[in-house]
Amino acid sequence: MAARVFAAVDIGASGGRVMAGLVEGGSVSLRPVHRFANPLVETAGSLRWDFDHLHREMLRGLRRLARACPEVESIGIDTWAVDFGLLDAAGELLAPPVAYRDGAAAQVVDDVHAAVPPEELFAVNGLQFLPFTTLYQLAAQRRGPLWDRAAHVVLVPDLLAYRLTGRLRTELTNASTTGLLDVRTRQWSDELLRRLDIPRGLLPDLETPGTVRRVTHALGPPVPVTTVGSHDTASAVVGIPATTDSFGYVSCGTWSLVGLELPAPVLTPDARAANFTNEIGVDGRVRFLRNVGGLWLLQECLRDWNSPDLADLLAAAAVLPRGGPVIDVDDPALIAPGNIPARIAAAVRDGEGDGRAPRTPAALTRCIVDSLALAYARTLRRAADLTGRKVEVIHLVGGGSRNELLCRLTANEAGVPVVAGPVEATALGNILVQARAHGAAPATLEDLREHLARASTLRRYEPS
Repeated sequence: MAARVFAAVDIGASGGRVMAGLVEGGSVSLRPVHRFANPLVETAGSLRWDFDHLHREMLRGLRRLARACPEVESIGIDTWAVDFGLLDAAGELLAPPVAYRDGAAAQVVDDVHAAVPPEELFAVNGLQFLPFTTLYQLAAQRRGPLWDRAAHVVLVPDLLAYRLTGRLRTELTNASTTGLLDVRTRQWSDELLRRLDIPRGLLPDLETPGTVRRVTHALGPPVPVTTVGSHDTASAVVGIPATTDSFGYVSCGTWSLVGLELPAPVLTPDARAANFTNEIGVDGRVRFLRNVGGLWLLQECLRDWNSPDLADLLAAAAVLPRGGPVIDVDDPALIAPGNIPARIAAAVRDGEGDGRAPRTPAALTRCIVDSLALAYARTLRRAADLTGRKVEVIHLVGGGSRNELLCRLTANEAGVPVVAGPVEATALGNILVQARAHGAAPATLEDLREHLARASTLRRYEPS
């Protein structure tokens, strides 16, 4: 039987890719078709995403895929979360989307909390506090010149799908990152919208993963655009090759998303105090997790160092002794780009490690990797404490799964095995949700993951 072909558009905060997913019998595989950068640009004093560039590159990749695989059955789109575009009444983008690293939203946090105190926000949306969450960005936009012309607020993956289909919707898993969704009812919160003075009509209706949104004619013959977990972490969690319920996960890329999969949200005062979030996953699961700093810190250092060989740098870092300096990878001082090596040196915690600021690229690299591994282990232990769940294995997926030093140190810090891979868990999760919607993959998440585990090459790291 010939393989069935599905297209995944998977765009992260550093770069994007278009992948062909081939589903045949009990196997699923990916074929890279097109990769492209996703740079931040400064426009009118704001850090923004070049949305027209992303749209062009998406189309370029999809057309290449269609030429190579004219039998493609569906397209699914996922991106990073929280950022959005404002459309006018004619459906035109008023300006490139502001990037979450811009910083403007942090200036209105106190005003938002004056309208809805943090504990009341958490009781409704279940989200950890992040100063760039969509609701804070919207509060900042309300003070800007475009607000009176805005007819629609559209999250980035839905904006790309709109360009393909002309249909406005908001995918549920990504909606849950905005701070405006009621995590219990899985609907937009009328209460929060009223108190924050955000008209309900600005937000497109919700749509669940696995729904065919509409066909696109952008590739020539009509191809359905199928809604997937459009928040890339939601797709990555689908793509975890877990064979037990007792797993924790780290989806490690530009950011690290660290947590557990649960059947229901955890809205206790302790969960809020620990800054955990309850985001909706595919099939209504809850992603109980924390956003933790990620490999962006290392990427920024490499850029500052004129891109030395990463493998050599990690090898040099690996031979350095344990007990070196560490940082809080969630330090707000490390969110904005620019001069990250010096800012890391300044952020070394007193009383942790040897307290000395790292001075060489190898020492800075070891500091970053040690700090990430420590943060992963601490976050998963706290998640287990808050939920009463036991973590017997950690699945580390995404780009970080190729970092042997990070995987090994995470296993050591957590005291449980780390299973590394797949690197392209997000694209695989995207493909599997499409394939299931079109009758080419199993029905349950557990079966999908078993399917994936059999088809994946994984590496296991035991604690030492």
